[in-house]
Amino acid sequence: MNNNNSIIKIAKETIEAESQAILNLSNLVDSDFAQAVELIYKSKGRVIITGIGKSAIIASKIVASLNSTGTPAVFMHAADAIHGDLGLILKEDVVICISKSGNTPEIKVLVPLIKRVNNKMIAITGNKDSFLGQHADYILNAYVEKEVCPNNLAPTTSTTAQLVIGDALTVCLLELRGFTSNDFAKFHPGGALGKKLYLRVQDISSVNNKPKVEASTHIKDVIIEITEKMLGVTAVVENNKIIGIITDGDLRRMLTKAENFENLTAKDIMGTNPKRIEASAMAIDALEIMEANEISQILVEDNGEYAGVVHLHDLIKEGII
Repeated sequence: MNNNNSIIKIAKETIEAESQAILNLSNLVDSDFAQAVELIYKSKGRVIITGIGKSAIIASKIVASLNSTGTPAVFMHAADAIHGDLGLILKEDVVICISKSGNTPEIKVLVPLIKRVNNKMIAITGNKDSFLGQHADYILNAYVEKEVCPNNLAPTTSTTAQLVIGDALTVCLLELRGFTSNDFAKFHPGGALGKKLYLRVQDISSVNNKPKVEASTHIKDVIIEITEKMLGVTAVVENNKIIGIITDGDLRRMLTKAENFENLTAKDIMGTNPKRIEASAMAIDALEIMEANEISQILVEDNGEYAGVVHLHDLIKEGII
């Protein structure tokens, strides 16, 4: 077997093995999980999540997921906690400790300190009978039969299981809070994801040129308008109401068909049923209309009045595509 085939085989076996382990987690979800979610949901404090080694990395990711979906969370490294960072934990906070074995030296030192100040503690562990499991108020069972590592040593399947438990916890809390896409946008204002959730058509069209002509406008002036406004299109309006559209493509088709341009006006070549969108609509909706109709521009209306143009290039520039 050549190297390529061997690599592909190992990769597939790894994915399949971890998939089976993750699927089995659904059989381990019990009343402790539900009560832990309720505890966090009703808490007036934050969620402090701690771990050591690879579990600490998973803890950081779960913290990020909770923060971005409306549940305030803070990461506390288990080793740092016993050297001063324990002061992060406030009276109303709920603590989540993540450990595969539940018996690491740091966890054995940390757990009694947490219990001493009476904070509720949730364990994410693969060993319910461990030191952590015995002292936790609630256990989120992340048991896996073995690591996918051929030596059964490197944290692989176990950390994936911890991550999935964290995702399940996050989604449960998100649902309980009625967290919507609008809420999500508030926490993710930057980048393409945020823009898809909050950027509106008017945010783009209001800074673009606003090409427009009337039905009686001579074709020469139509060409000048399209050229100067640099959007490859112009609206044809009457009392600032859209009655048609002329694109670069319409001009090219005109050149192949017409023999005399002297008497041509906008009305002679305009399309009479242009795609349009409300200024208050989301920019992502404009993209969907463009893609569905294979067009590069869409006219914008505001309460029935012509309000501008959005070009496909605008959406690319904003990172929507």
